[in-house]
Amino acid sequence: MIRLPPPSRLPVTHIAGLPIAATSIAALADEMARDCAIAKNIPGTAPRTVFDANGQGLSLYARDPNYRAAMDRADIIHADGGFLVFLSRFKKGETIPERSATTDFIWQAAARAEKDGLSFFLLGGEPGLAHRAAAALKKVHPGLCIAGTHHGFFSPSQVPDLIRQINDAHPDIIWVGLGKPHEQQFCIQHRNDLQAAWLITCGGCFNFVTGDYKRAPLWMQKTGLEWVHRLLTRPRQMLLRYLITTPHSLFLALTR
Repeated sequence: MIRLPPPSRLPVTHIAGLPIAATSIAALADEMARDCAIAKNIPGTAPRTVFDANGQGLSLYARDPNYRAAMDRADIIHADGGFLVFLSRFKKGETIPERSATTDFIWQAAARAEKDGLSFFLLGGEPGLAHRAAAALKKVHPGLCIAGTHHGFFSPSQVPDLIRQINDAHPDIIWVGLGKPHEQQFCIQHRNDLQAAWLITCGGCFNFVTGDYKRAPLWMQKTGLEWVHRLLTRPRQMLLRYLITTPHSLFLALTR
Protein backbone atom coordinates (compact mmCIF):
# COMPACT_ATOMS: atom_id res chain seq x y z
CA MET A 1 0.00 0.00 0.00
CA ILE A 2 1.09 3.57 -0.74
CA ARG A 3 1.42 5.77 2.36
CA LEU A 4 0.28 9.38 2.46
CA PRO A 5 3.02 11.99 2.95
CA PRO A 6 3.69 12.84 6.62
CA PRO A 7 1.43 15.51 8.15
CA SER A 8 3.17 18.75 7.27
CA ARG A 9 1.55 21.35 9.48
CA LEU A 10 1.00 19.60 12.79
CA PRO A 11 3.76 20.01 15.41
CA VAL A 12 3.44 17.77 18.46
CA THR A 13 3.84 17.96 22.23
CA HIS A 14 4.69 14.81 24.18
CA ILE A 15 2.47 14.09 27.18
CA ALA A 16 2.91 10.82 29.11
CA GLY A 17 4.70 9.34 26.12
CA LEU A 18 2.09 10.27 23.52
CA PRO A 19 2.89 12.75 20.73
CA ILE A 20 -0.20 14.99 20.81
CA ALA A 21 -0.73 17.22 17.78
CA ALA A 22 -0.58 20.89 18.75
CA THR A 23 -3.43 21.82 16.45
CA SER A 24 -6.71 23.64 16.31
CA ILE A 25 -9.92 22.02 15.10
CA ALA A 26 -9.78 24.14 11.94
CA ALA A 27 -6.20 23.05 11.18
CA LEU A 28 -7.17 19.43 11.73
CA ALA A 29 -10.00 19.84 9.21
CA ASP A 30 -7.53 21.40 6.77
CA GLU A 31 -5.25 18.37 7.16
CA MET A 32 -8.21 16.07 6.53
CA ALA A 33 -9.14 17.90 3.32
CA ARG A 34 -5.50 17.88 2.15
CA ASP A 35 -5.17 14.14 2.70
CA CYS A 36 -8.45 13.44 0.93
CA ALA A 37 -7.32 15.46 -2.09
CA ILE A 38 -4.04 13.52 -2.24
CA ALA A 39 -5.75 10.15 -1.82
CA LYS A 40 -8.19 10.88 -4.66
CA ASN A 41 -5.24 11.38 -7.00
CA ILE A 42 -3.26 8.34 -5.84
CA PRO A 43 -5.36 5.14 -6.05
CA GLY A 44 -4.43 2.48 -3.51
CA THR A 45 -3.33 4.93 -0.82
CA ALA A 46 -3.56 3.53 2.71
CA PRO A 47 -5.67 5.72 4.99
CA ARG A 48 -4.19 8.04 7.56
CA THR A 49 -4.91 6.77 11.10
CA VAL A 50 -6.16 9.61 13.31
CA PHE A 51 -6.64 8.78 16.98
CA ASP A 52 -7.88 10.83 19.92
CA ALA A 53 -6.22 11.18 23.32
CA ASN A 54 -7.83 11.92 26.69
CA GLY A 55 -7.38 10.87 30.31
CA GLN A 56 -8.67 7.38 29.69
CA GLY A 57 -6.28 7.05 26.76
CA LEU A 58 -3.23 8.11 28.78
CA SER A 59 -4.06 5.54 31.44
CA LEU A 60 -4.69 2.77 28.90
CA TYR A 61 -1.47 3.63 27.09
CA ALA A 62 0.48 2.88 30.29
CA ARG A 63 -1.50 -0.25 31.24
CA ASP A 64 -2.44 -2.03 28.00
CA PRO A 65 0.43 -3.14 25.73
CA ASN A 66 -1.90 -3.85 22.79
CA TYR A 67 -3.43 -0.39 23.00
CA ARG A 68 0.04 1.13 23.35
CA ALA A 69 1.24 -0.71 20.25
CA ALA A 70 -1.73 0.62 18.27
CA MET A 71 -1.25 4.20 19.47
CA ASP A 72 2.44 4.05 18.63
CA ARG A 73 1.50 3.38 15.00
CA ALA A 74 -0.98 6.27 14.71
CA ASP A 75 -0.31 8.98 12.14
CA ILE A 76 -2.02 11.76 14.12
CA ILE A 77 -3.10 11.88 17.77
CA HIS A 78 -5.21 14.88 18.72
CA ALA A 79 -6.26 16.28 22.10
CA ASP A 80 -9.80 15.11 22.80
CA GLY A 81 -9.32 15.85 26.51
CA GLY A 82 -9.26 19.44 27.74
CA PHE A 83 -6.71 18.79 30.47
CA LEU A 84 -4.15 17.91 27.77
CA VAL A 85 -4.43 21.47 26.50
CA PHE A 86 -3.73 22.79 29.99
CA LEU A 87 -0.81 20.42 30.57
CA SER A 88 0.81 21.33 27.25
CA ARG A 89 1.57 24.78 28.66
CA PHE A 90 4.09 23.18 31.00
CA LYS A 91 5.68 20.77 28.52
CA LYS A 92 8.52 21.27 26.10
CA GLY A 93 7.35 21.84 22.56
CA GLU A 94 4.30 23.54 21.14
CA THR A 95 1.34 24.52 23.29
CA ILE A 96 -1.86 22.84 22.16
CA PRO A 97 -4.07 25.79 21.14
CA GLU A 98 -7.44 24.21 21.90
CA ARG A 99 -9.23 20.99 22.66
CA SER A 100 -10.21 19.10 19.52
CA ALA A 101 -13.05 17.07 21.05
CA THR A 102 -14.31 14.50 18.57
CA THR A 103 -17.85 15.58 19.43
CA ASP A 104 -16.95 19.03 18.07
CA PHE A 105 -14.61 17.96 15.30
CA ILE A 106 -17.15 15.70 13.58
CA TRP A 107 -19.31 18.78 12.92
CA GLN A 108 -16.35 20.82 11.65
CA ALA A 109 -15.34 17.89 9.46
CA ALA A 110 -18.90 17.54 8.16
CA ALA A 111 -18.96 21.22 7.16
CA ARG A 112 -15.64 20.86 5.35
CA ALA A 113 -16.70 17.59 3.73
CA GLU A 114 -19.93 19.20 2.49
CA LYS A 115 -17.92 22.09 1.02
CA ASP A 116 -15.28 19.86 -0.63
CA GLY A 117 -17.55 17.02 -1.74
CA LEU A 118 -16.08 14.43 0.64
CA SER A 119 -17.95 11.40 1.97
CA PHE A 120 -18.29 9.76 5.39
CA PHE A 121 -18.77 6.17 6.48
CA LEU A 122 -19.94 5.79 10.09
CA LEU A 123 -18.98 2.54 11.84
CA GLY A 124 -19.92 1.75 15.41
CA GLY A 125 -22.53 1.79 18.13
CA GLU A 126 -25.60 -0.36 18.60
CA PRO A 127 -27.69 -1.27 15.53
CA GLY A 128 -29.33 1.83 14.08
CA LEU A 129 -27.21 4.39 15.93
CA ALA A 130 -24.78 5.16 13.08
CA HIS A 131 -27.74 5.53 10.69
CA ARG A 132 -29.42 8.01 13.04
CA ALA A 133 -26.14 9.90 13.48
CA ALA A 134 -25.81 10.15 9.70
CA ALA A 135 -29.33 11.57 9.48
CA ALA A 136 -28.52 14.13 12.19
CA LEU A 137 -25.38 15.24 10.35
CA LYS A 138 -27.26 15.58 7.08
CA LYS A 139 -30.00 17.60 8.75
CA VAL A 140 -27.44 20.30 9.52
CA HIS A 141 -25.30 19.70 6.41
CA PRO A 142 -27.71 18.50 3.70
CA GLY A 143 -24.97 18.43 1.06
CA LEU A 144 -22.84 15.99 3.07
CA CYS A 145 -22.42 12.62 1.35
CA ILE A 146 -22.90 9.64 3.66
CA ALA A 147 -21.38 6.69 1.82
CA GLY A 148 -22.72 4.19 4.35
CA THR A 149 -23.17 3.16 7.97
CA HIS A 150 -22.72 -0.02 9.99
CA HIS A 151 -23.17 -0.91 13.65
CA GLY A 152 -20.28 -1.95 15.84
CA PHE A 153 -21.54 -5.42 16.79
CA PHE A 154 -19.73 -7.73 14.42
CA SER A 155 -17.68 -10.89 14.90
CA PRO A 156 -14.17 -11.51 13.56
CA SER A 157 -15.66 -13.80 10.91
CA GLN A 158 -17.81 -10.91 9.65
CA VAL A 159 -14.91 -8.48 9.23
CA PRO A 160 -14.06 -9.43 5.61
CA ASP A 161 -17.65 -8.72 4.54
CA LEU A 162 -17.64 -5.48 6.53
CA ILE A 163 -14.42 -4.32 4.86
CA ARG A 164 -15.88 -5.22 1.48
CA GLN A 165 -19.03 -3.20 2.24
CA ILE A 166 -16.98 -0.17 3.28
CA ASN A 167 -14.69 -0.32 0.26
CA ASP A 168 -17.63 -0.75 -2.12
CA ALA A 169 -19.06 2.50 -0.69
CA HIS A 170 -15.83 4.41 -1.56
CA PRO A 171 -15.79 6.77 1.47
CA ASP A 172 -13.17 9.46 1.97
CA ILE A 173 -13.35 9.40 5.78
CA ILE A 174 -14.24 6.41 7.95
CA TRP A 175 -15.39 7.23 11.49
CA VAL A 176 -14.75 4.29 13.82
CA GLY A 177 -16.73 4.36 17.06
CA LEU A 178 -15.96 1.04 18.74
CA GLY A 179 -14.59 2.41 22.02
CA LYS A 180 -11.07 2.22 23.41
CA PRO A 181 -9.01 0.09 22.91
CA HIS A 182 -10.94 -1.80 20.22
CA GLU A 183 -11.29 1.05 17.73
CA GLN A 184 -7.56 1.81 17.67
CA GLN A 185 -6.69 -1.86 17.27
CA PHE A 186 -9.28 -2.27 14.50
CA CYS A 187 -7.86 0.69 12.60
CA ILE A 188 -4.26 -0.50 12.79
CA GLN A 189 -5.15 -4.09 11.97
CA HIS A 190 -7.20 -3.19 8.89
CA ARG A 191 -5.81 0.08 7.58
CA ASN A 192 -4.08 -1.68 4.71
CA ASP A 193 -7.36 -3.37 3.77
CA LEU A 194 -9.57 -0.29 3.85
CA GLN A 195 -9.72 2.22 1.00
CA ALA A 196 -10.16 5.77 2.31
CA ALA A 197 -8.10 8.85 3.12
CA TRP A 198 -8.76 8.89 6.87
CA LEU A 199 -9.55 6.31 9.53
CA ILE A 200 -10.53 8.37 12.56
CA THR A 201 -11.58 7.04 15.95
CA CYS A 202 -14.55 8.65 17.66
CA GLY A 203 -15.61 6.55 20.67
CA GLY A 204 -19.19 7.32 21.68
CA CYS A 205 -19.41 10.36 19.42
CA PHE A 206 -22.46 9.09 17.51
CA ASN A 207 -24.51 9.19 20.73
CA PHE A 208 -23.75 12.90 21.06
CA VAL A 209 -24.49 13.59 17.38
CA THR A 210 -27.94 12.04 17.76
CA GLY A 211 -28.59 13.80 21.06
CA ASP A 212 -28.86 10.56 23.03
CA TYR A 213 -26.07 11.94 25.23
CA LYS A 214 -26.17 15.63 26.10
CA ARG A 215 -23.14 17.89 25.97
CA ALA A 216 -22.16 19.88 29.03
CA PRO A 217 -23.00 23.60 29.17
CA LEU A 218 -20.55 25.67 27.15
CA TRP A 219 -18.90 27.15 30.24
CA MET A 220 -18.07 23.63 31.48
CA GLN A 221 -16.64 22.70 28.08
CA LYS A 222 -14.44 25.79 28.02
CA THR A 223 -13.17 25.30 31.57
CA GLY A 224 -12.31 21.62 31.12
CA LEU A 225 -15.14 20.40 33.34
CA GLU A 226 -17.16 18.46 30.80
CA TRP A 227 -16.08 15.25 32.50
CA VAL A 228 -17.96 16.39 35.63
CA HIS A 229 -21.14 16.78 33.58
CA ARG A 230 -20.70 13.31 32.10
CA LEU A 231 -20.13 11.87 35.57
CA LEU A 232 -23.28 13.50 36.93
CA THR A 233 -25.49 12.57 33.97
CA ARG A 234 -24.13 9.03 33.39
CA PRO A 235 -22.79 7.90 36.78
CA ARG A 236 -23.17 4.16 36.15
CA GLN A 237 -21.04 4.27 33.01
CA MET A 238 -18.53 6.91 34.06
CA LEU A 239 -17.91 6.63 37.83
CA LEU A 240 -15.55 3.66 37.81
CA ARG A 241 -13.76 4.93 34.71
CA TYR A 242 -13.04 8.33 36.24
CA LEU A 243 -12.12 6.92 39.66
CA ILE A 244 -9.47 4.76 38.02
CA THR A 245 -8.24 6.71 35.03
CA THR A 246 -8.35 10.34 36.16
CA PRO A 247 -5.81 10.08 39.04
CA HIS A 248 -3.66 7.67 37.04
CA SER A 249 -3.59 9.83 33.90
CA LEU A 250 -2.82 12.98 35.91
CA PHE A 251 0.08 11.19 37.65
CA LEU A 252 1.41 10.01 34.30
CA ALA A 253 1.11 13.44 32.71
CA LEU A 254 2.98 15.09 35.56
CA THR A 255 5.76 12.52 35.88
CA ARG A 256 6.54 11.46 32.30
